[in-house]
Amino acid sequence: MGRIAAGIEYDGAAFHGWQRQSHATSVQEVVEAALGGVADSPVELTCAGRTDAGVHARGQVVHFDTSAERSPRAWLFGANSELPPAVNLRWVQPVAEDFHARYGATRRTYRYVLLNQNTRSALAAGRALVVYRPLDLAAMQAAAADLVGEHDFSAFRAAQCQARSPVRRIDALQVRRREAWVVVEVSANAFLHHMVRNIVGTLLAVGLGDAPVSRAREQLDSRRRATGEATVAAHGLYLWQVEYPPRFGLPADSAMIDALEAAGN
Repeated sequence: MGRIAAGIEYDGAAFHGWQRQSHATSVQEVVEAALGGVADSPVELTCAGRTDAGVHARGQVVHFDTSAERSPRAWLFGANSELPPAVNLRWVQPVAEDFHARYGATRRTYRYVLLNQNTRSALAAGRALVVYRPLDLAAMQAAAADLVGEHDFSAFRAAQCQARSPVRRIDALQVRRREAWVVVEVSANAFLHHMVRNIVGTLLAVGLGDAPVSRAREQLDSRRRATGEATVAAHGLYLWQVEYPPRFGLPADSAMIDALEAAGN
C-alpha cells in the first residue's frame, strides 16, 4: 500500500463544497471517482482544508492510500480526463507514508478578492466580490495589523464551527490594491470555520468607513461572534496555498500566470 499526494484547483461555484454529501455534488466526490477509475478500486481522499460551497481553490492538497501501481503521469492525466472542467489535478506524486495532507500542513494561505468599482463585472461574476463604494486601503491595513499573531478568534468563527480551540496564529494579513482590484491575503497555521470571510467582513466595514480602524481589535477582544459584521460571500474566497515541511519534497508553487500577484508589487 502506497501513499499518493496531489494538488487540486477548482471553481467552487460548480460544487456544494469540498466534503462528500448525499444530496449534492462535491469536489471530493468527483475527484475520488476520477482517481478510483484510474486505480480500478475505490479511493478515499484526505484534504488539507474543507472548503464551503462557492469557495474556490488554487492550492488544495490531498492524499490517498492505494495498492494500485501507477506512474504520477498516469494518475494525473488519467484522472483529469475524467474530471469535469471546473476541477483538475495540478500535480501528483508518491509521498512518505507519514505524510498527512491535513495534519502535516505547516501553513495555509487564503485570498479574498474584491473588485472595487461602481459597476458590476460580467467577467468577475462568481470570482470576486464587487464593492461599489470607495475603499480606504490604509484604514483596512491598519485594522488588519491588529489581528496578526496568536489570538482567541472566537469572534470570527461561525456558530457551527466544531474546532476544539478558537486559538489560531495568523502569520501574515495583507491588504493590497492594484487599480480596481483589492486582495486580502491571510496566512495562518490553521483556520476556524468562516474565519477568513468574517475577518474580511470586518475589514470591509472599516474600508467603507462604516466602522473605525479600532473595530477589528474591539471585535477580537469581545470574543463574541454575534456582535460582528456580516460574513462576506463565499465566491470571493480562494484556498491559495498549503505549505508542508521540505522533507516531503512536494512541488514548488507553479509559475502559472497570476494577474493578482502584481497587486503586491
